[in-house]
Amino acid sequence: VQVVESGGGLVHAGESLKLSCTVSGLTFSSRNMCWFRQAPGKEREGVSCMNAYGSSTYYADSVKGRFTISRDVAETTLYLKMDSLKAEDTAMYSCAAGITSYRAYVEKSDVVPSKFPYWGQGTQVTVSS
Repeated sequence: VQVVESGGGLVHAGESLKLSCTVSGLTFSSRNMCWFRQAPGKEREGVSCMNAYGSSTYYADSVKGRFTISRDVAETTLYLKMDSLKAEDTAMYSCAAGITSYRAYVEKSDVVPSKFPYWGQGTQVTVSS
């Protein structure tokens, strides 16, 4: 299994970035897929998730209205479009693939790192104020 993120970088506050996560070695569309982030000295935070069907999404309150999760099943790629970036969005962003699960909804209780056995190495996002 390989999970590979890309798209991070250094931007100014108010600008946008789009992260990509390409997955191989597992059935991409049969599990929850999530983006997590971790800033220095802080706990890992679930940012956004999508269920196996692509019909349900979760966003942390801190990113609602600014971030958009999407996917391309054919390309086995998960995306995170981040608009109106703030300095507090600065973190290492990691993509994670869950166990096989066909639940209709993805909820906050699903967004727990221990429920995701497959992780990428992360991509750094730095937002200067």
